[in-house]
Amino acid sequence: MGRFATGVAVVTSRHRGHDVALTVDSLTSVSLEPVLLLVCLHAEARVLEAVEEGQGWAVSILPARHRAVATWLGEPGRPLHDQLTRVPHTRGVTTGAALVEGALATLECRTWALHPAGDHSIVVGEVLSLHAPPTDDPALVHYRGGLGELR
Repeated sequence: MGRFATGVAVVTSRHRGHDVALTVDSLTSVSLEPVLLLVCLHAEARVLEAVEEGQGWAVSILPARHRAVATWLGEPGRPLHDQLTRVPHTRGVTTGAALVEGALATLECRTWALHPAGDHSIVVGEVLSLHAPPTDDPALVHYRGGLGELR
């Protein structure tokens, strides 16, 4: 699957009063009526714990200039507290989840369905709000284990 280029996004939520976040490259559109998307989250991810507890969550689709954000939030063993201290963000009006500033697009979601799948869970989310400002920024992409850009 490393030969399949994918976009890079950050999924965020709140867990026990703390922001939690995770870099993902498994994000896809599912349905237009209602608007649904899916993301795959590792079974031990704190973001998944928040999603399972019914917390609202958000997706920030990253531009190439946010490579350091993707790398930081993709590192295993990050501290639970203050994960987003070094990531400029705002709060979503609908869910209160963190939205990465400068993202190509941000989506706020609530969980529609959860499906266990090996060491991950497939999370289907209903999109409650979407913000996609005009931009010419190149997208951050994952390919063959590395990060690059796509114009």
